[in-house]
Amino acid sequence: MSLLGRIFAGDEDCGKKDDDRKSRKAAILPSWSVQKSASSAPAYRRRTLLYALVVCIVLYFFFKNIPEPTHPPRKPPQYGKPPPYAPPNPKQPEVIPETPTQKPPRPEKASEAEQHYYDGPIKFYNLAVSLRAIARLRGLVESNRNVLFAASNLRSASELIPIACEMASWERNDVHFALMGRDDLEMNEVKTLNGVDEDCNVNWHDARPDFSPWSSDFRMELSVSAALGHIQTFMHPQAIITDDASREDGFFTKAIRAKAFEIGRSVIELPKDASESLMWITRLDSGSLAAWQTTYVDILIHALPDSSGSLLRLLKSIEAADYFGHRRPHLTIELPTDIDPPTRAYLEKLTWPPLDWSGAPHASQVTLRHRVPRTLGSPEEASLRHVESFYPARPADSHVLVLSPQIELSPLYFHFLMYYLLVYKYSSAASQYFQMRSLMGLSLELPYMHLNDTTGFSPPTTVRKSKDDGAEAPSPFLWQAPNSNAALYFGDKWIEFHSFLTSRTALDPTKQPSRRKSISEIYPAWLEYLQELMRARGYTLLYPNFPSSSSNHDAIATLHYELYHPPEEFSQPKPTSTISAPIPTLDPKTETFATDPSIHRPKHKESRPLTSNLNSLLSPRSTSSLIQDPLDLPLLSHEGNEIDLEILETTADAFANHFRRQVGLCPAFHEPAIEPMKADDLFCDHDEDLPKEPAVQDGDVVRQSEFEAHLNRQGGGKGEEKGEGKEKGKGKVEDKKVGDKKEKSKGPEKSEDEGRRIKDEKIENDAKEKAKEEKTERKESKEAEKAEAAEEKPRGW
Repeated sequence: MSLLGRIFAGDEDCGKKDDDRKSRKAAILPSWSVQKSASSAPAYRRRTLLYALVVCIVLYFFFKNIPEPTHPPRKPPQYGKPPPYAPPNPKQPEVIPETPTQKPPRPEKASEAEQHYYDGPIKFYNLAVSLRAIARLRGLVESNRNVLFAASNLRSASELIPIACEMASWERNDVHFALMGRDDLEMNEVKTLNGVDEDCNVNWHDARPDFSPWSSDFRMELSVSAALGHIQTFMHPQAIITDDASREDGFFTKAIRAKAFEIGRSVIELPKDASESLMWITRLDSGSLAAWQTTYVDILIHALPDSSGSLLRLLKSIEAADYFGHRRPHLTIELPTDIDPPTRAYLEKLTWPPLDWSGAPHASQVTLRHRVPRTLGSPEEASLRHVESFYPARPADSHVLVLSPQIELSPLYFHFLMYYLLVYKYSSAASQYFQMRSLMGLSLELPYMHLNDTTGFSPPTTVRKSKDDGAEAPSPFLWQAPNSNAALYFGDKWIEFHSFLTSRTALDPTKQPSRRKSISEIYPAWLEYLQELMRARGYTLLYPNFPSSSSNHDAIATLHYELYHPPEEFSQPKPTSTISAPIPTLDPKTETFATDPSIHRPKHKESRPLTSNLNSLLSPRSTSSLIQDPLDLPLLSHEGNEIDLEILETTADAFANHFRRQVGLCPAFHEPAIEPMKADDLFCDHDEDLPKEPAVQDGDVVRQSEFEAHLNRQGGGKGEEKGEGKEKGKGKVEDKKVGDKKEKSKGPEKSEDEGRRIKDEKIENDAKEKAKEEKTERKESKEAEKAEAAEEKPRGW
């Protein structure tokens, strides 16, 4: 019989109500009662035991799985007299949940040999505490001074921590270090292993998830991305610095690149030898580091005919340079009509940038432009052709490096270029100085001669501030002179040069005054136009000046004079005379063939040797004065004279107004507003109706004398004619005839030039004296402004 049948055995006849059933029950009542009482007791006990067993099982599972309370229990209400008020204690220790150290449960499908198997939810137990502690660093603001170092393993951490501590010691950035890998060492243990002491002012963040040693690559990739998202919310780092990709974990590199691109931050992947060759990065502030990945450099080379040796030497120096993992510059080469066979063979094998043997896709960064006409044309056409070879797509970030084929670059030229570019163009401190806002570019070459190629050039020096001896040391300087051998021009200034050259070459040459060239013909023609723009705007170039005593190699770019070729626009053969010259006679007994070797020596000195140890000059603790406060940089005029900022502004305004009248054909009182990246204010369209010129006032006479000084420096123009008239008027005699006067005007050119030079110097000295008087009047206010600026001086320098 079944269990239910045994339990309910006495109830099998329930439900029958006929009379026969009742008589039967009555007949057998005595015997049935005895059986019922005997079998009901065991059935009742069995039911009771079964019910008790079910209840015990239910209670067991209930108490075993009861949830723990997530908040402290509420206190019972108190009635009667309230307790005395006790102020809250803000220094109560915060309860920090501990990171689980036990191994997570392994899924059934995972193999026993697989170590990284966990794919559970991601929790950061230590990241929130450190992010809340940096609220004072303005991390919630988009623009700040925060720089983040991130590593995925202890090997990368050991490379990055010394660099982070060195950067923090300069106090130009708020430096942070985040560990995002699988290592389970405590952060204090990591600091101890790397010798971090109290002097290392770095903010430390443990951005590792729970169960990181057993997490899968997919979970760790999501963890790095999520941690960087939290860091972006509370820190807004301006740049993220990591170790070389070959030393970092794959999931870390992939996640950092993707997330940084999503949030719009620069990722700086340091090369393997960064602690030796790239320590100058510690001197950059957050503004410079933010522009690290968004800066583009294009190289523009204008190849000359029959100069394959020079061109190949330049290209080989570009290929051999160290680019420390940075994006390679785009290379544009303008080829002449006839290409030399060595040049053609070399260009066929040129692969730029070099192939990545890891299998990454390769995109060529070389553009060849071949000229069809055999002759380059006039200097104006040559200038247009050269300048239009480059136009920046992003004026704020795209720049052009103009190189002459006769230049050879140092293997470390790109270090110097990026260092000066990031410091003097993109740093947070540089934007606050007028000298840096008027900076047109950077020169890589320190010339021996002035642009007229007749006067030697001596670079200025500055007082060394690193020591108290007051000694002078070489220093970079600002010069109002362009450079065509090796110079980087900023994208926005190059666009303005496009606008200037478009209007300048469109003028009617018959309406232009005769002007003497101020730049020698050994330089290309476009340099003359660029100097006009620089003088009208007050623009300057930053020139390097390395100390010769620091190393035998002190040049970033050197010019080779042994293979010199003049520009094509100035190398056209001059017409020869058709008059036959008499045949010379020579007596072999009395005369010999002889020549003076001194007249054949080149004017220039020998080529400077290239530097091979730039790190010693750009090292963080270097005292070579290579980085100066913009206020301390020596400032030279276009003639090479050392001036101050007030004189530069005065002469620039004077030259701009004079240029508008004499070249741009504008009225004297026409001073339109200057638009960014445009030079239209220097030229006038005479098809439009211009208002009449007002009467000249006394103040305009003084300004006009300043204009004439700059005009006469160029050699020509109305001012020059007026000067000649005055000189003639002084030497005029009443009883002289007109014929005598004309004859006197035919005097030697040399004496006229000498008189012009003396008069120009006198006028320019008068302008300088006037500027000095104005400067003396504002001396007290200037000193107060300088004192106030010194108190609020940015820490970027």
